[in-house]
Amino acid sequence: MTLINPPLMVTGGIHPARAMRMMIRDLSRGSQGITEGGDLKVSALTTPGPGVRVGPGSAVIRGAAWGQGSYTQANAGDTVVPIAPTSARDRIDLIVLRIEDPEYEGNRDPAKDDIGYIQVISDVSRGALTVPPGMTAIPLAWVWQPPNCQTVTSNMINDLRQLANPRRDRRLQTITSFTPSELPAQSGVWQSNWPPNAAITIDVPPWATLAHFVTTLTGLRVWGETYIGFRNLYGGNPLTEFKVDTDTITSASRVSQVCADVVFVQPAHRGTRQELRLQAGRYLDIKGGCNVDGATAFVFDVEFVEGVR
Repeated sequence: MTLINPPLMVTGGIHPARAMRMMIRDLSRGSQGITEGGDLKVSALTTPGPGVRVGPGSAVIRGAAWGQGSYTQANAGDTVVPIAPTSARDRIDLIVLRIEDPEYEGNRDPAKDDIGYIQVISDVSRGALTVPPGMTAIPLAWVWQPPNCQTVTSNMINDLRQLANPRRDRRLQTITSFTPSELPAQSGVWQSNWPPNAAITIDVPPWATLAHFVTTLTGLRVWGETYIGFRNLYGGNPLTEFKVDTDTITSASRVSQVCADVVFVQPAHRGTRQELRLQAGRYLDIKGGCNVDGATAFVFDVEFVEGVR
Protein backbone atom coordinates (compact mmCIF):
# COMPACT_ATOMS: atom_id res chain seq x y z
CA MET A 1 0.00 0.00 0.00
CA THR A 2 1.53 3.31 -1.11
CA LEU A 3 -1.35 5.52 0.09
CA ILE A 4 -0.44 7.84 2.97
CA ASN A 5 -2.79 6.83 5.78
CA PRO A 6 -4.84 7.89 7.53
CA PRO A 7 -6.08 10.64 5.19
CA LEU A 8 -6.52 14.11 6.68
CA MET A 9 -8.43 14.44 8.97
CA VAL A 10 -9.59 11.23 10.68
CA THR A 11 -10.60 11.35 14.34
CA GLY A 12 -8.34 9.15 16.43
CA GLY A 13 -5.78 8.76 13.66
CA ILE A 14 -2.09 9.54 13.93
CA HIS A 15 -1.18 11.74 10.99
CA PRO A 16 2.42 11.88 9.76
CA ALA A 17 3.99 15.27 9.02
CA ARG A 18 4.19 14.22 5.40
CA ALA A 19 0.39 14.13 5.17
CA MET A 20 0.20 17.78 6.24
CA ARG A 21 2.96 18.74 3.79
CA MET A 22 1.06 17.03 0.97
CA MET A 23 -2.02 19.02 1.95
CA ILE A 24 0.03 22.24 1.72
CA ARG A 25 1.24 21.12 -1.70
CA ASP A 26 -2.34 20.43 -2.84
CA LEU A 27 -3.72 23.72 -1.52
CA SER A 28 -0.88 25.69 -3.16
CA ARG A 29 -1.50 23.77 -6.42
CA GLY A 30 2.07 22.51 -6.49
CA SER A 31 3.44 26.05 -6.76
CA GLN A 32 6.14 27.62 -4.64
CA GLY A 33 7.19 31.16 -3.88
CA ILE A 34 6.25 34.09 -1.70
CA THR A 35 2.64 34.54 -0.55
CA GLU A 36 2.07 38.26 -1.26
CA GLY A 37 3.91 40.72 -3.47
CA GLY A 38 5.85 42.46 -0.71
CA ASP A 39 6.92 39.35 1.21
CA LEU A 40 10.55 38.49 2.03
CA LYS A 41 12.03 41.37 0.05
CA VAL A 42 15.82 41.60 0.19
CA SER A 43 17.07 45.14 0.82
CA ALA A 44 20.25 46.90 1.82
CA LEU A 45 20.82 47.48 5.51
CA THR A 46 19.44 50.74 6.90
CA THR A 47 23.05 51.85 7.16
CA PRO A 48 24.67 49.99 4.23
CA GLY A 49 27.31 47.53 5.34
CA PRO A 50 28.52 43.94 4.79
CA GLY A 51 25.08 42.38 4.69
CA VAL A 52 21.45 42.64 3.64
CA ARG A 53 18.09 42.36 5.36
CA VAL A 54 15.21 40.08 4.44
CA GLY A 55 11.86 41.65 5.20
CA PRO A 56 8.81 40.08 6.81
CA GLY A 57 6.47 37.75 4.97
CA SER A 58 5.87 34.12 4.23
CA ALA A 59 6.37 31.57 1.49
CA VAL A 60 5.59 28.07 0.29
CA ILE A 61 8.64 25.91 -0.44
CA ARG A 62 8.12 22.72 -2.45
CA GLY A 63 10.18 19.71 -1.45
CA ALA A 64 12.95 18.72 -3.84
CA ALA A 65 11.79 15.08 -3.78
CA TRP A 66 8.40 14.16 -5.18
CA GLY A 67 6.11 13.02 -2.40
CA GLN A 68 7.97 15.18 0.12
CA GLY A 69 5.20 17.75 -0.05
CA SER A 70 5.56 21.48 0.58
CA TYR A 71 6.53 23.58 3.59
CA THR A 72 5.38 26.97 4.81
CA GLN A 73 7.84 29.38 6.38
CA ALA A 74 7.20 32.84 7.82
CA ASN A 75 9.54 35.68 8.74
CA ALA A 76 8.04 37.85 11.49
CA GLY A 77 10.43 40.80 11.04
CA ASP A 78 13.64 41.87 9.34
CA THR A 79 16.37 39.21 9.28
CA VAL A 80 19.93 40.50 8.86
CA VAL A 81 22.03 38.26 6.60
CA PRO A 82 25.82 38.79 6.53
CA ILE A 83 27.50 39.00 3.10
CA ALA A 84 31.24 38.41 2.97
CA PRO A 85 33.38 41.18 1.44
CA THR A 86 34.98 40.58 -1.95
CA SER A 87 38.69 40.37 -2.66
CA ALA A 88 40.46 41.17 -5.93
CA ARG A 89 37.54 40.08 -8.13
CA ASP A 90 33.82 40.62 -8.17
CA ARG A 91 31.39 38.00 -6.86
CA ILE A 92 27.72 37.07 -7.02
CA ASP A 93 26.00 35.50 -4.00
CA LEU A 94 22.60 33.83 -4.20
CA ILE A 95 20.26 34.37 -1.23
CA VAL A 96 17.69 31.62 -0.68
CA LEU A 97 15.08 30.61 1.84
CA ARG A 98 15.95 26.99 2.58
CA ILE A 99 14.26 24.09 4.34
CA GLU A 100 16.62 21.36 5.51
CA ASP A 101 14.36 18.55 6.70
CA PRO A 102 16.46 15.72 8.21
CA GLU A 103 13.92 13.20 6.93
CA TYR A 104 15.23 13.97 3.43
CA GLU A 105 18.62 15.70 3.75
CA GLY A 106 21.19 16.80 6.31
CA ASN A 107 21.25 16.02 10.02
CA ARG A 108 19.63 19.03 11.69
CA ASP A 109 17.65 18.34 14.83
CA PRO A 110 14.19 20.01 14.79
CA ALA A 111 14.29 20.12 18.61
CA LYS A 112 17.25 22.52 18.67
CA ASP A 113 18.20 23.54 15.12
CA ASP A 114 16.59 25.89 12.62
CA ILE A 115 15.05 23.74 9.90
CA GLY A 116 14.10 26.80 7.87
CA TYR A 117 16.75 29.49 7.42
CA ILE A 118 18.17 32.11 5.06
CA GLN A 119 21.25 30.80 3.28
CA VAL A 120 23.86 32.61 1.20
CA ILE A 121 25.21 30.47 -1.64
CA SER A 122 28.45 32.23 -2.43
CA ASP A 123 30.17 32.79 -5.77
CA VAL A 124 27.51 31.65 -8.24
CA SER A 125 27.43 32.38 -11.97
CA ARG A 126 25.61 35.42 -13.32
CA GLY A 127 22.94 33.16 -14.80
CA ALA A 128 22.21 31.40 -11.50
CA LEU A 129 18.55 32.31 -11.07
CA THR A 130 17.43 29.09 -9.38
CA VAL A 131 18.60 27.02 -6.43
CA PRO A 132 20.99 24.10 -6.95
CA PRO A 133 19.34 20.77 -7.92
CA GLY A 134 18.21 18.68 -4.98
CA MET A 135 17.90 21.61 -2.60
CA THR A 136 14.54 22.43 -1.00
CA ALA A 137 14.61 26.20 -1.25
CA ILE A 138 13.36 29.23 -3.15
CA PRO A 139 15.57 32.05 -4.46
CA LEU A 140 15.02 35.51 -3.00
CA ALA A 141 17.75 37.60 -4.64
CA TRP A 142 21.30 37.63 -5.83
CA VAL A 143 23.87 40.17 -4.77
CA TRP A 144 26.66 41.37 -7.04
CA GLN A 145 29.65 43.04 -5.42
CA PRO A 146 32.55 44.63 -7.31
CA PRO A 147 36.18 43.82 -6.32
CA ASN A 148 37.36 44.92 -2.89
CA CYS A 149 33.86 45.70 -1.68
CA GLN A 150 32.69 45.63 1.94
CA THR A 151 29.36 47.41 1.60
CA VAL A 152 26.21 46.12 -0.11
CA THR A 153 24.07 48.90 -1.59
CA SER A 154 20.58 48.63 -3.06
CA ASN A 155 21.80 48.76 -6.68
CA MET A 156 23.77 45.53 -6.09
CA ILE A 157 20.63 43.55 -5.19
CA ASN A 158 18.66 41.77 -7.92
CA ASP A 159 15.19 40.56 -6.91
CA LEU A 160 14.44 36.91 -7.79
CA ARG A 161 11.22 36.44 -5.81
CA GLN A 162 8.21 34.86 -7.47
CA LEU A 163 4.65 34.58 -6.22
CA ALA A 164 3.37 31.10 -5.49
CA ASN A 165 -0.19 31.93 -6.53
CA PRO A 166 -0.61 35.53 -7.69
CA ARG A 167 -4.05 37.03 -7.23
CA ARG A 168 -6.05 38.10 -10.29
CA ASP A 169 -9.23 40.13 -10.58
CA ARG A 170 -10.98 40.34 -13.96
CA ARG A 171 -14.09 42.34 -14.76
CA LEU A 172 -16.10 42.83 -17.93
CA GLN A 173 -18.27 45.88 -18.53
CA THR A 174 -20.21 46.90 -21.63
CA ILE A 175 -21.67 50.15 -22.93
CA THR A 176 -24.39 49.89 -25.58
CA SER A 177 -27.12 51.88 -27.34
CA PHE A 178 -25.31 55.16 -27.90
CA THR A 179 -27.18 58.26 -28.94
CA PRO A 180 -26.02 59.01 -32.53
CA SER A 181 -22.88 61.16 -32.38
CA GLU A 182 -20.26 62.00 -35.01
CA LEU A 183 -16.54 62.42 -34.37
CA PRO A 184 -15.83 66.19 -34.44
CA ALA A 185 -13.99 67.49 -37.50
CA GLN A 186 -10.86 68.93 -35.81
CA SER A 187 -7.62 67.27 -36.91
CA GLY A 188 -4.77 66.59 -34.51
CA VAL A 189 -7.07 66.85 -31.49
CA TRP A 190 -7.90 64.09 -29.02
CA GLN A 191 -11.51 64.67 -28.07
CA SER A 192 -12.13 64.95 -24.33
CA ASN A 193 -15.49 63.16 -24.46
CA TRP A 194 -15.78 61.26 -27.71
CA PRO A 195 -17.09 58.66 -28.00
CA PRO A 196 -19.54 60.28 -25.61
CA ASN A 197 -19.61 58.80 -22.10
CA ALA A 198 -17.37 55.89 -23.13
CA ALA A 199 -15.88 55.54 -19.68
CA ILE A 200 -16.09 53.25 -16.67
CA THR A 201 -14.92 53.55 -13.08
CA ILE A 202 -12.76 50.72 -11.77
CA ASP A 203 -11.70 49.79 -8.25
CA VAL A 204 -7.98 49.04 -8.21
CA PRO A 205 -7.12 46.22 -5.75
CA PRO A 206 -4.55 47.23 -3.11
CA TRP A 207 -2.32 44.30 -4.17
CA ALA A 208 -2.34 44.99 -7.93
CA THR A 209 0.95 45.62 -9.73
CA LEU A 210 -0.14 45.09 -13.36
CA ALA A 211 -3.32 45.96 -15.22
CA HIS A 212 -4.50 44.49 -18.53
CA PHE A 213 -6.94 46.70 -20.43
CA VAL A 214 -8.67 45.41 -23.57
CA THR A 215 -11.30 47.75 -25.01
CA THR A 216 -13.26 46.43 -27.98
CA LEU A 217 -15.43 48.65 -30.18
CA THR A 218 -18.00 46.99 -32.41
CA GLY A 219 -20.46 48.56 -34.82
CA LEU A 220 -18.39 51.71 -35.33
CA ARG A 221 -19.84 53.47 -38.41
CA VAL A 222 -17.34 54.98 -40.92
CA TRP A 223 -17.64 56.52 -44.37
CA GLY A 224 -15.46 58.31 -46.91
CA GLU A 225 -11.69 58.23 -46.35
CA THR A 226 -10.85 58.00 -42.67
CA TYR A 227 -7.64 58.16 -40.66
CA ILE A 228 -8.52 58.29 -36.98
CA GLY A 229 -7.07 57.03 -33.74
CA PHE A 230 -8.42 55.44 -30.59
CA ARG A 231 -6.69 55.02 -27.25
CA ASN A 232 -7.43 54.13 -23.66
CA LEU A 233 -7.09 56.81 -21.01
CA TYR A 234 -6.36 55.43 -17.53
CA GLY A 235 -6.21 57.67 -14.49
CA GLY A 236 -5.98 60.64 -16.84
CA ASN A 237 -2.94 59.23 -18.67
CA PRO A 238 -3.12 58.35 -22.40
CA LEU A 239 -2.04 54.84 -23.40
CA THR A 240 -1.24 53.17 -26.74
CA GLU A 241 -2.75 54.66 -29.91
CA PHE A 242 -4.57 52.34 -32.35
CA LYS A 243 -5.50 53.53 -35.83
CA VAL A 244 -8.44 53.10 -38.19
CA ASP A 245 -7.27 53.86 -41.72
CA THR A 246 -9.68 53.27 -44.62
CA ASP A 247 -9.65 54.10 -48.31
CA THR A 248 -12.64 55.98 -49.67
CA ILE A 249 -15.89 54.24 -48.77
CA THR A 250 -18.77 55.30 -50.99
CA SER A 251 -21.36 54.28 -48.42
CA ALA A 252 -21.12 53.80 -44.69
CA SER A 253 -19.60 50.61 -43.30
CA ARG A 254 -19.36 49.08 -39.83
CA VAL A 255 -15.89 48.33 -38.42
CA SER A 256 -14.46 47.02 -35.16
CA GLN A 257 -11.40 48.21 -33.28
CA VAL A 258 -9.43 46.89 -30.30
CA CYS A 259 -7.28 48.92 -27.91
CA ALA A 260 -5.12 46.76 -25.62
CA ASP A 261 -2.59 47.82 -22.96
CA VAL A 262 -0.49 46.35 -20.17
CA VAL A 263 0.08 48.96 -17.48
CA PHE A 264 2.21 49.02 -14.34
CA VAL A 265 -0.07 50.05 -11.48
CA GLN A 266 1.46 52.96 -9.61
CA PRO A 267 1.55 52.55 -5.82
CA ALA A 268 -0.59 55.68 -5.49
CA HIS A 269 -3.36 54.04 -7.54
CA ARG A 270 -3.58 50.86 -5.46
CA GLY A 271 -6.70 50.69 -3.36
CA THR A 272 -8.27 53.66 -5.17
CA ARG A 273 -10.98 54.21 -7.75
CA GLN A 274 -9.79 55.23 -11.23
CA GLU A 275 -11.44 56.08 -14.54
CA LEU A 276 -10.81 54.09 -17.72
CA ARG A 277 -11.97 56.02 -20.76
CA LEU A 278 -11.87 55.49 -24.52
CA GLN A 279 -10.73 58.52 -26.50
CA ALA A 280 -10.65 59.26 -30.23
CA GLY A 281 -9.30 61.88 -32.60
CA ARG A 282 -8.57 62.60 -36.26
CA TYR A 283 -4.99 62.43 -37.54
CA LEU A 284 -5.49 64.21 -40.88
CA ASP A 285 -7.99 66.61 -42.33
CA ILE A 286 -9.42 64.11 -44.77
CA LYS A 287 -12.92 63.76 -46.15
CA GLY A 288 -14.54 61.04 -44.14
CA GLY A 289 -16.39 60.50 -40.95
CA CYS A 290 -17.06 58.22 -38.03
CA ASN A 291 -19.96 57.97 -35.67
CA VAL A 292 -21.48 55.85 -32.92
CA ASP A 293 -25.17 55.04 -32.64
CA GLY A 294 -27.59 52.50 -31.28
CA ALA A 295 -25.76 49.67 -33.10
CA THR A 296 -22.41 50.49 -31.45
CA ALA A 297 -21.13 48.63 -28.40
CA PHE A 298 -17.98 49.01 -26.30
CA VAL A 299 -16.61 46.20 -24.16
CA PHE A 300 -14.13 47.03 -21.39
CA ASP A 301 -12.19 43.95 -20.28
CA VAL A 302 -10.10 44.81 -17.20
CA GLU A 303 -7.79 42.44 -15.35
CA PHE A 304 -5.54 43.24 -12.40
CA VAL A 305 -2.62 40.93 -11.58
CA GLU A 306 -0.47 40.69 -8.48
CA GLY A 307 3.31 40.69 -8.83
CA VAL A 308 6.33 41.19 -6.59
CA ARG A 309 6.87 44.70 -5.30
